[in-house]
Amino acid sequence: MIGALLGVLPVGRGFGMAEWVVLNTVTIGMAAIGIGLSLALVRPWGMRIPGALVAFCAWVGSGFLVSVLPFGLIGAFLGAEGGSPEGGGGEDPAMPFWEAVLVQFGFVGMGLGLALAVPAYLWRRWPGAFAGRLGDGPRTKPPWAAALGAAVGLVWLYWAAGGSVGIAHPAERTTDGYVLGAVGGFWALAGSAAVWAVARARPPRWPRWLPLVFGWVGSGSLFAWSGWKLPIMAYVALADPAEFTPPEHPVVAVALNLAAVVAGAAMLRILVRTRVRPAVAGQVDSVSWSTTVE
Repeated sequence: MIGALLGVLPVGRGFGMAEWVVLNTVTIGMAAIGIGLSLALVRPWGMRIPGALVAFCAWVGSGFLVSVLPFGLIGAFLGAEGGSPEGGGGEDPAMPFWEAVLVQFGFVGMGLGLALAVPAYLWRRWPGAFAGRLGDGPRTKPPWAAALGAAVGLVWLYWAAGGSVGIAHPAERTTDGYVLGAVGGFWALAGSAAVWAVARARPPRWPRWLPLVFGWVGSGSLFAWSGWKLPIMAYVALADPAEFTPPEHPVVAVALNLAAVVAGAAMLRILVRTRVRPAVAGQVDSVSWSTTVE
């Protein structure tokens, strides 16, 4: 951002200086929150912070970073194979190569760190929430949030497979976009299936922690990434900037991202409110973690 302000580096394509400053200010704020979260997850004082605050930040952070770890691996392989076959390759002339490498390294490193630190923290603070099996919990009605999240994931997978309905600018599609769409669709479907399993308490013999992991990351991915893209696509739909043309039709993208945000938040609510029997959860923190989180 400093380089752009000084005129050393160009701003992103389709952005004016004001939009560029706002975008980078938001990302700097997110980075500061991420640093605070990383410390809270590993330091003793992190156990004294209100549970809802830590859980929410950890959930959003996991949705942002843990969910894209497969993209980092696949992207590295595609880069080694020569990049995008369409010639796009996801390259942005406003971003030097060294900056792209640092960004990618930062995403992968922070994602791996969260993948280790978040489960360890949650287990220490709410051990009873992850004990037992799915059949130990109550069986509730089929959750609409899981169905909505699955519908969003199917649309993303359809686009990743080359589908054109809802695509306004096919020439803007890149290999990175296809891969990101496939990864996002996978997590949407995996998270939806996990939340459905928790709500229906089926299969009863499955360990409880397994669907909680996929439900946590999947719902976080829906909420975090679509929450990030929603205001951008709303701006595109309203302002129609000439130099910024995303592949998706802006109105379709706004509706889809809004549905993803709603589904992700509702799926998390189901996960934290599902109770387990005290006899199974154990003597420590025998009630569900929703009591402590809230």
